[in-house]
Amino acid sequence: MDTLKFGILDPIRLPIAKKLYKQHYPAGRPKADERIISARFESATCALVRLRSVDSYRLMTGMLVLPEYRQRGVGHQLMNYLMRHELQLSDFCFSLTDLAPFYAQHGFQAISQDELPAALKTLFIRYTGSGKSLVAMRYIDPS
Repeated sequence: MDTLKFGILDPIRLPIAKKLYKQHYPAGRPKADERIISARFESATCALVRLRSVDSYRLMTGMLVLPEYRQRGVGHQLMNYLMRHELQLSDFCFSLTDLAPFYAQHGFQAISQDELPAALKTLFIRYTGSGKSLVAMRYIDPS
C-alpha cells in the first residue's frame, strides 16, 4: 500500500474519527485538543493515531488501523511517517505488551515506570492498576 497519504486530521473530520474509534477501538476517545494523525488510502481513512499533551510531554495513544487494512504494512508506514515528521524525544507511549516489539522497531524503547515523568507515571499506574498489561516506552531518535 504505497499510495497512502498522511497528515494532521482536519478538525472538521473529528466526528468521523470518533465514529471509527467507537466502532473499532471503544477505549480510544479522540478529543479536539489532541494532535491526530491520519493515514488515508484513496479517499478513505484507514489508520489514526493520537498525540496527547501531558504537561510538557506527549503521549502517543490510540493507534488504530482499520481491520480491512491490517497486515498490509499500514501501521509500519504510519510509524515511519511519524518518525520523519512528528515524533520528538519528549514523546512516550504505553504499549500493550504484545505490541512493544512493533513500537521498538520504530524508535521506542521500553523503560521502567520510575523513568516516566510524574504526570505520565500517574497515568501509567492508573491504567495498569485497572488490569491493562502495558509497557512504558520512550521515543529515542534512532538515527
